[in-house]
Amino acid sequence: MPDVIINGPEGRIEARYHHARAPAAPMAIVLHPHPQHGGTMNNKVVYTLYQCFVRHGFSTLRFNFRGVGRSQGSFDRGEGELSDAASALDWLQTYNPNAQFCWIAGFTFLAPCPSSGLILQGDQDSVVPVESVQRLVNKLSHQRDIKIDFRKIAGADHYFADCLETIATHVDGYIGEHARSGRTPAVPQTRGGR
Repeated sequence: MPDVIINGPEGRIEARYHHARAPAAPMAIVLHPHPQHGGTMNNKVVYTLYQCFVRHGFSTLRFNFRGVGRSQGSFDRGEGELSDAASALDWLQTYNPNAQFCWIAGFTFLAPCPSSGLILQGDQDSVVPVESVQRLVNKLSHQRDIKIDFRKIAGADHYFADCLETIATHVDGYIGEHARSGRTPAVPQTRGGR
């Protein structure tokens, strides 16, 4: 898992990358929790999601948003962070020109890009209430061709402490099911803005 530096809109973006052996392997980007609440690409959930995609043969990238770790810049209320994600995707596509699709996973929900996918929510989350996530799921599910698989993880808090194996089991199963079926790629996410 080599360290890479990506040219971002505010300077360098620090990242870790695994390049899949298959020439047309799918791609995945894993986004970390809220930068102002300690989120980094080394978060245990981010690392778990990253490893799930690597196991399934994806070329996989995780990176630090601006102002985190060795990434330059400062927090920009989500707008700049979306630009960072776009730069990371551009970089990933440059090294994987034959990839047919890209999956996005992590804590951060990319609101401008609604897509089918998996949302995992801890039923003991005191930061993002289950009810607000259920409202999001309902809203997304009413959009054309969007299918959301919403699963509550019993006993999990916002950071999924002691639930990493459970997350891996859900995500591995979801990726395996959808990658084999050839259906439109989905967006496995742990829910939360922080």
